[in-house]
Amino acid sequence: MTLSRAIGWTVAVAFVLALAGTAYLVVPAWFGTNGAPPPAASVPPPPSTPKIKARLFYVSDDGLRLVSVEREIPFGQGTLAQAKEIVEAQIAPPDPALVSAIPAGTRLRAIFVDAQGQAFVDLSPEVSSAHPGGTLEESLTVYSIVDAITANLPAVKAVQILVNGREVDTLAGHVDLRRPLPADPSWTQEPAPAEPPAGTASSPSDQPAPAAPREAAPIK
Repeated sequence: MTLSRAIGWTVAVAFVLALAGTAYLVVPAWFGTNGAPPPAASVPPPPSTPKIKARLFYVSDDGLRLVSVEREIPFGQGTLAQAKEIVEAQIAPPDPALVSAIPAGTRLRAIFVDAQGQAFVDLSPEVSSAHPGGTLEESLTVYSIVDAITANLPAVKAVQILVNGREVDTLAGHVDLRRPLPADPSWTQEPAPAEPPAGTASSPSDQPAPAAPREAAPIK
């Protein structure tokens, strides 16, 4: 081998070794000291939805009236948005200890509140097609919706229930739905009064007599 060829091979080997050393130093800098990609930046969890307490209405133990139950529901910005959250919560399947007056499968299709404080609640056909019937049962269904909205939203004075985007005479032949209905407290059972302290006598006359359920207005 000539001297010039030997020098050329030496220069080539030195160049290759220099490249290898550069790669050894630079590549780990890209991928971290252990050769693995750097960890992805952690994404903060989405903020939790604010809640408010609302009164919802379920069938009483004797099955004759509605009883109000306080529940937490999502907060809605404004009357219309809050009315939507109230109805969604009212028609949702209840806790096992409660009985809903709303037929299973009922969904909220739309809701509207006008300038006169009247809410129009459009429900899916199941509210009528899956209804068991009967004046009492139909009244409890209607007023669980009416009372849930009016009890929680003072700006709403009356509620009209629509079915599948249309006005209907009734849900099951008994309660007139051709106009917005105001709240009717006769369908609501008040919470039981607190028991008097031990040693305090109470006479029967001190206890209010239970109100009889009111008959639904006939359709004219």
